[in-house]
Amino acid sequence: MRTVVRVENLWKEIDGRWILKGVSFEVMEEEIFSIIGASGSGKTSITKHIVGLWKPTKGKVYVFGREVSGLPPLELDDLRRNIGYVFQEGALFDSLKVWENVGFYFLEHTNAKSDEVREIAREKLRLVNLNEDVLDLMPSELSGGMKKRVSIARAIATDPKLIIYDEPTSGLDPITSRVIDRLILELREKTKTTAIVVTHDMMSAFSISDRIMVLREGEVVDVGTPEEILRSKDPFVNEFVSEIREILVGQDKAP
Repeated sequence: MRTVVRVENLWKEIDGRWILKGVSFEVMEEEIFSIIGASGSGKTSITKHIVGLWKPTKGKVYVFGREVSGLPPLELDDLRRNIGYVFQEGALFDSLKVWENVGFYFLEHTNAKSDEVREIAREKLRLVNLNEDVLDLMPSELSGGMKKRVSIARAIATDPKLIIYDEPTSGLDPITSRVIDRLILELREKTKTTAIVVTHDMMSAFSISDRIMVLREGEVVDVGTPEEILRSKDPFVNEFVSEIREILVGQDKAP
């Protein structure tokens, strides 16, 4: 199985404070890899390095075999086209209709005609289980769950090979959160993409992930399958996952 992302001994210093401290891991092709940890542990900082928004203080980040920080601007733009990013709050443009949000890349960076972009938007919305009735709606007319799905549709508009989800269930009720979880799994099956999921939602992480990485104050504490993380002997990990372990054990015992 091919490695999509490889992070080697990544350190990041900002204003005299180390945000990341020797982070190393790999994400494999078509894997759903979740990153969990307390607020401020460095989860989103890692994704900023993967997409080339930040450069490492020390260490290297490779995406599709290319070292991100060493790429010239045009090659970095090409790399980013193969990475879809779902922002925590959706980050939809309030002044644009749904189809314009989904097709924003094509409207801004290509000569595609409006009809062509609408068709792309229609196709991607179908993949996130939204029909064409929403094409001409404004973001303010959508529910929280629909906004999140439109945001995901925009992230997959360029047919990326890697999708980064930043807190995909943040602000959603438990039922809608599980809908988004199922959508992430469905998209992996439909599009054969690799996914990195940054999340505080432990139920989500332990439901959808092939592997999970636990961070503490910028350091990797453990990496493993959900089952391995639940059985971790590390005191921090053991305490961190104690609540979700009780929930999952309770589900197993339910009649």
